[in-house]
Amino acid sequence: MTATLSELAQKGAAAKAASRQLARLPTTAKNAWLHAVARALEEEQAAVLEANRADCAEARDGGLNEAMLDRLLLTPERLAGMAADVRAVAALPDPVGEVFDMRTLPNGLQIGRKRVPLGVIGTIYESRPNVTVDIATLCVKAGNAVILRGGKEARRSNLALGHLLRAAAAATGVPVDAIQVIESTDRALVGEMLRMRDVIDLMVPRGGAELIRRVYEEATMPVVAGGIGVCHTYVDDSADLAMAVNIVVNAKCRRFSICNALDTLLVARAVAPRFLPMVAAELTARGVELRCDPEAEAILRAAGYAVTPAREDDWGKEFLALIAAVKVVDGLNEAMAHIERYGSGHSEAIVTESYTNAHRFLNEVDAAAVYVNASTQFTDGAQFGLGAEVGISTQKMHARGPLGLRELTSYKWIILGSGQTRP
Repeated sequence: MTATLSELAQKGAAAKAASRQLARLPTTAKNAWLHAVARALEEEQAAVLEANRADCAEARDGGLNEAMLDRLLLTPERLAGMAADVRAVAALPDPVGEVFDMRTLPNGLQIGRKRVPLGVIGTIYESRPNVTVDIATLCVKAGNAVILRGGKEARRSNLALGHLLRAAAAATGVPVDAIQVIESTDRALVGEMLRMRDVIDLMVPRGGAELIRRVYEEATMPVVAGGIGVCHTYVDDSADLAMAVNIVVNAKCRRFSICNALDTLLVARAVAPRFLPMVAAELTARGVELRCDPEAEAILRAAGYAVTPAREDDWGKEFLALIAAVKVVDGLNEAMAHIERYGSGHSEAIVTESYTNAHRFLNEVDAAAVYVNASTQFTDGAQFGLGAEVGISTQKMHARGPLGLRELTSYKWIILGSGQTRP
């Protein structure tokens, strides 16, 4: 059955009611659901993989590019990884009910804060069906109901995963209506969701710039957004060059279609003649197209590499492909100025043996995740010990970087008295 606007309203009302039940649910019940979900991902893969094959075939016939096809694809190995992430969420402390900042005032009042769920979280996302599981599991563990609206390219996959999530809820006592998957791909539903502030307490979009811009402009509820990753790695003049090659290759090639993949390589002029041929050998062997500024182009052409001259719009571009922009810079100051101008506030890295330069980079680069001597591909909720993530926020309010359990809660003030009255 196809969703309609009235059905969306019904699902929203059901999620709101379920959120009140879920907020009171003990951790043991939520964890039992998580373990049931993990088992289902391992033991009931056939229906999910069949749905995903149909989605991938239709997307390929429709001309979806390779980066997006990679995001869409599910395999037994990826489902096993998803199950492991779900178990990791189950192992994490439940933030709901945590009391913190408790203190006693001079008048004897005890005052502090207690963590509570946000309520209902809405999410609009594209391509990646694993997001359905990541978001649902984190939201429910943090006591929130969730309304999931995926993209048309993953419709069958999302519905199959949604069925697993809801079946596990029915089997473990979690309110089934706490997980709502919108079936229709009608774009009118997006506008309707963005007007549902009486139901949805937080909206989290995950997708391209157009989707995120629309959500920011039309949402009537708070939004936490990010995911646009224009990520730089700067190789300093003091860098261990062999280490730098490994970091750059991993940051670009491990998975080129994700938001934390390297887009622009910045290289200090003092080491560029030695380093650029070293890294180009590894990158080009893996099929990476290098789009170079004139200085990098001259060095690499002299070394026998075929490269492409960079255009102005290559700086500040999220490629999501086997393409990297390459620029030679005078040093740390020019590298940081370039990042300030073209970065998206996602993930930035320096490779250096200089303590001073490392800490200047950490202190002065404005991004959600800032690295010294490591690949930007680590910007991920699971890698950060959060189990999974709802998204990666590149804004500064109320959360930044990977959004885990704690970022899906708010708090209320609690005050314990013994008869105090205000004079």
